[in-house]
Amino acid sequence: MGGAPLIAAVRSGRAKVVKALLAEGADPNSVDEHGTPALCLAVDAFDLPVIDELTMSERPVHLDQPGADGRSPLLRAVDLGACEITSVLVCAGADPGFTDPEGRNALELARHWHRTGPETELRRRSGGASEPMVRKAAVDGWGNVCEELSLGGLTVRNGHTALLTELEPRYGIKPDFEELMGRALAEPDVEQPVWVATTLALQARRATDVWPRAVALRARPNPLERYCGAEVIRLIHLFDESFTEDEHSAFDVPLVDLFLPWAATEEDPRVMRALAAGLSQAMDPRARQPLLALTRHTDREVRLWALSGLHEPVAQGIPEALAAVVTCTRDADALVRAGACRAVARAAPDSPAPSNALAARLHDEVEAVRVTAAIQLFLRDDPRGDGVLRDLEPVDEDSPYFGDFHAVRYHHRAPSPVK
Repeated sequence: MGGAPLIAAVRSGRAKVVKALLAEGADPNSVDEHGTPALCLAVDAFDLPVIDELTMSERPVHLDQPGADGRSPLLRAVDLGACEITSVLVCAGADPGFTDPEGRNALELARHWHRTGPETELRRRSGGASEPMVRKAAVDGWGNVCEELSLGGLTVRNGHTALLTELEPRYGIKPDFEELMGRALAEPDVEQPVWVATTLALQARRATDVWPRAVALRARPNPLERYCGAEVIRLIHLFDESFTEDEHSAFDVPLVDLFLPWAATEEDPRVMRALAAGLSQAMDPRARQPLLALTRHTDREVRLWALSGLHEPVAQGIPEALAAVVTCTRDADALVRAGACRAVARAAPDSPAPSNALAARLHDEVEAVRVTAAIQLFLRDDPRGDGVLRDLEPVDEDSPYFGDFHAVRYHHRAPSPVK
């Protein structure tokens, strides 16, 4: 089958068409009129859905096939600062030793961008363009926050330092704790890629000195250092599987012992997010009380973490937990209202207060909240939200609610008929 239709679909970002063409026998290694492979075109467009289709096709795609410029898909992804695309290509088997025309492999290219800085490198590549750098918030293919920088027709994302941190272990390189943390501290927004990469890299080391060094950061005056310590501790606790189910509650004790007094005095909302997340994931019953108070915190993310930690207490019928989440169904923030709808639905099905709180959200000004409330009512066998669900049909793969409807599809009750 000719490659022109596939190249056209890749260029237009039509992942479903790409999938269909591949199923019909299209060659995933097709190249355009300039000799650029389809996979390279998808990387250049930051198009993860198309990349997924190409890398998962029955006919193997050549992961290291370079374009006419000599750069492989992996090197292009690193050059663009595209963290999730780089991860996909590495996990698929892209060669980390492949080099660009200047002799740099993926690690060396990431290090170059880290040392030079994206603004300086973009100005160099655009011939010293003097116009202002255009910066805008973006969301990558995995839903993570990042920033795009554009100049002179070139666009990159700010993931180069994160990529350096993620790639180093694959090349046997292990920077010390302070060096890794220093990379993150240069970025004040803890939602950016470098923070995710740094804290995950530190927790993954499992070294005996990582926990005490992270704990010691609690006393630092810089809130970003405190955030780093709290998040590393949370992640170590989250990913440690060296305990049995019966030991889970006891395993939570060191984290709760540390986070309870810390949360009582911490004033920075960024640090509170990590503390609230850790407490919400702990099974120690002592974590419940601060979570009740944190549902009223000024920071939305803190409130969301608190709600997630109250699912089990609500299911256990604890009145204070139910009262807190019912109150949050009226929160000023739509995401918090939706999160509260999910939490309140965990209450016993014979309790009227949770269902009434959900029904009150069926006329919410935000559709996503209305839909969340209707789904939870449906799963509680309460027909009051059925009209909202019927109005959404059909809920196919293109619907933003496709994933949310998974539970509806497999629930034993069908929506009540239109009256």
